[in-house]
Amino acid sequence: MTKRITIDPITRIEGHLRIDCEVDAKGKVSDAWASGTMWRGVEQILLGRDPRDAWAITQRFCGVCTTVHAIASVRAVENAISLNIPKNAQYIRNLMIAAHAVHDELVHFYHLSALDWVDVTSALKADPVKTAALAESLSDWPLNGRHEMAKVKERLETLVGSGQLGIFANGYWGHPAMKLPPEVNLLAVAHYLQALEIQRKANKIVSILGSKTPHIQNVAVGGVANPINTESQSVLSFERLLAVKTAIDELKQFVHQVYNVDVAAVGAFYPEWLKIGRGITNYLSCPEFPLDEAGTQFETVGGYIPDGDLNSFTPISTFGDAFFRENVAESVKHSWYQGGKGALHPYVGETIGQYTDFQPEGKYSYVKSPTFQGKPAQVGPLARVFASVAAKHAPVMGHLTRILGTVEALAKTKIPLDALHSTIGRHAARSVMCAMNVDVLEHQWQLLMDNIAKGDTATFNKPVFPKGEVSGFGFHEAPRGILSHWVVIENGVIKNYQAVVPTTWNAAPRNEDDKLGPYEASLLDTPLADPERPLEVLRTIHSFDPCLACAVHLADPEKQAIVEVQVQ
Repeated sequence: MTKRITIDPITRIEGHLRIDCEVDAKGKVSDAWASGTMWRGVEQILLGRDPRDAWAITQRFCGVCTTVHAIASVRAVENAISLNIPKNAQYIRNLMIAAHAVHDELVHFYHLSALDWVDVTSALKADPVKTAALAESLSDWPLNGRHEMAKVKERLETLVGSGQLGIFANGYWGHPAMKLPPEVNLLAVAHYLQALEIQRKANKIVSILGSKTPHIQNVAVGGVANPINTESQSVLSFERLLAVKTAIDELKQFVHQVYNVDVAAVGAFYPEWLKIGRGITNYLSCPEFPLDEAGTQFETVGGYIPDGDLNSFTPISTFGDAFFRENVAESVKHSWYQGGKGALHPYVGETIGQYTDFQPEGKYSYVKSPTFQGKPAQVGPLARVFASVAAKHAPVMGHLTRILGTVEALAKTKIPLDALHSTIGRHAARSVMCAMNVDVLEHQWQLLMDNIAKGDTATFNKPVFPKGEVSGFGFHEAPRGILSHWVVIENGVIKNYQAVVPTTWNAAPRNEDDKLGPYEASLLDTPLADPERPLEVLRTIHSFDPCLACAVHLADPEKQAIVEVQVQ
């Protein structure tokens, strides 16, 4: 006999997501449905607009994933008109991209998903002295001492004693799937609180270079709007660049000494989760952090891996890569939009609402179903790590070896590469890429400084829009995975615009061939200790870091006007 459970909404994510599962008599998930239950209308707002404005508007897809849409949008327009940008502009964009990613990765682990593994109330039983001894045996982080742990326990006791748990309310405390000892739980709570302060350092970098965050102000089709003057305090000066370097150093220390270690510890205490959450093993990623004006050389690699076979890896090498351009399509067979035309390429994509209520065998989500070469694909840090291993990318492989080595030392067992196809594997991969991103921050900062020292202060090339129709796409390896914007421009205005975002790939409902999306497939065979408190479902879904605000589109079942935009 099967049991149907519904979690609506999934919390500690961006946006509105519903997950339905069927649980069999053995207590395992036998079927699943991922449903995006909100909508947006940005792509429709863009029609008829000046393509130079798209980057500012597409940032409003979301209040979290803002910088990433600005970057993908300007790259799409630049690709359409074959426009290169100055090296300084690439370096400044890269610094913002990497800082934004580090911020996202720290917030995701500590503030969005750690409480799936950490029992906060259990930390009240911990001995701060033993906690500090454990912490100091794992790393040299200066805030791991006994006095710090005692202060955290005292704060936690005051919070619990008040009867108002605040940020720790509504957790599955005491759940049978929680396994961490009290001292480890206390250490995790301490690092949770410390991460609240550290993540601000990453946002500081984005704010200095992007004028504000969220919703940066400095990007432009053709480069960035940052004038470089080493003597002026009102533009990008040495003083500001040195402040960026200070923040980079602080981030690197926390990532290496705290975040990487904490992820390894969770993996070591929950080894069974290296066998849960496998799901779709077609992996898609793209190269990131361009080093030249045209986007033909990059700091990191990307490509497509079918069926988890690293030997079948096909790289994606340049902006405008034909292999990527020709193989992306989106289906709406199970989405709340008019369809019947099969899977459509983004250049001819349509978003015409058709709400039908939740139909498990029909339409049940505002998220579309992207495919690559006709198949669903998982995107995100795990796709990036596997692409790096397949391409023998030494920097990422070095971080992977170091972090897996910590897991192996703590768990006292060998961890095969295949174990990364899992819920814990996604966390490990995100930790690896966060370490890589702080390396990128250091390198890009030095490249920018060296280039300025040569006397090059250019940051912008003026765009020129031809008559007639042109099309282009821009990809970006965002924290949640590959993001691509697709634009068709006719006589200097936008004719069509589609964004295929990471959570669209991962949260997709069944596709044109009725194949499950990555969230859905990853939940199959997940054991639930208590179906009334489906903590295990949350663990796997949170491991993807959902952002539904970016993934959904536009609908109005009453066919009323939603927005009216007047183009001057």
